[in-house]
Amino acid sequence: MYAGRTIFAQVMDVLPLRRFHTCVKRYRGNRKVRDFTCLDQFRVMAFAQLTYRESLRDIEACLRAMQPKLYHMGIRGPVSRNTLANANHQRDWRIYADFAQVLIGRARQLYADEDFGDELHQATLYALDASTIDLCLSLFPWAHSRQTKAAIKLHTLMDLRGSIPVFIHISEGKLHDVNVLDLLTVEAGAFYIMDRGYLDFERLFSIHQGQAFFITRPKSNLQYRRRYSHSVDKTTGLICDQTVVLTGFYPSQKYPEPLRRIRFNDPDTGKRLTFLTNHFGLPALTIARLYKARWRIELFFKWIKQHLRIKAFYGTSVNAVKTQIWIAISTYLLVAILKKELGLKQNLYTLLQVLSVSLFEKTPVLEAFSAADSTTAEDPFHNQLSLFD
Repeated sequence: MYAGRTIFAQVMDVLPLRRFHTCVKRYRGNRKVRDFTCLDQFRVMAFAQLTYRESLRDIEACLRAMQPKLYHMGIRGPVSRNTLANANHQRDWRIYADFAQVLIGRARQLYADEDFGDELHQATLYALDASTIDLCLSLFPWAHSRQTKAAIKLHTLMDLRGSIPVFIHISEGKLHDVNVLDLLTVEAGAFYIMDRGYLDFERLFSIHQGQAFFITRPKSNLQYRRRYSHSVDKTTGLICDQTVVLTGFYPSQKYPEPLRRIRFNDPDTGKRLTFLTNHFGLPALTIARLYKARWRIELFFKWIKQHLRIKAFYGTSVNAVKTQIWIAISTYLLVAILKKELGLKQNLYTLLQVLSVSLFEKTPVLEAFSAADSTTAEDPFHNQLSLFD
């Protein structure tokens, strides 16, 4: 019988502790802390994410029932509802935001080998979108959205090679999506794939001047003049591939360079889609395929809302909400890294379900995952996103 460390402790071994302590020191997170350190806080909140705890009282009751095992889980300080609430409210959320960036860098290296075709072998592909989380106005008065509603937005830039979020900005619900383009550091040679909510020609021209590429959709009232039409194979669903210039008074001033306009009849949905891009070298069908890949970020939002605790919060302050979101993202990344490093074949949904019921078990983590027969069990979310298949 295996009498070693708990599965939770083995999962936490993925944490680069030196980098974590660097983030803590940067914001003096453990200043005047006796027992319940930032590492304890992270582990307790990660435990709450993995086991789907509903509240602080739920977390406290569960961990107190397993008090003899807490030391072996790496949790050294006493866990109480008030202690955890104060930690979430007072300790700087940027500790966990910075640490998430460390995990993002590690995950991107592990998932960098996903194939998007020979013509995109070296290209970096990003999808940009935002998701709104509705809140109660009386409990979250700082999260301004509408006059009678509160909400926050998760503005996310996702690396399509591995579905890894590389940039997340948490804002009030009233912030328009397009303003997040001002916060991005444009990476030369990268593709930024966005829907028409980000159509702002001045900001798109900034991406163009940064030697990066964008793919978006125009609005129906776009004013333009066709300069040249390229030949297309209409049997593939392509309707036209044009070089155009903008003719509207303000758009032509904000984006004075030519653009590429592609119309495509999607064979799956029967819809006619129009794309705008500043890349003239790729085949038109590849541009359409890249925009279709943007749907992964929509599925990512849907997935994390279903499987992580980011729709109901353990605290109501700005700091507590941002702390919970960043630790939830870090937990997601930890399991994704673990999957790749152990060479696991199960999807992420299956791994999270196994972890949710086995964290206190003293079993080799690889053995616990191997016991899950993912080939015969029917996934209840088979028609939704199955990340990292």
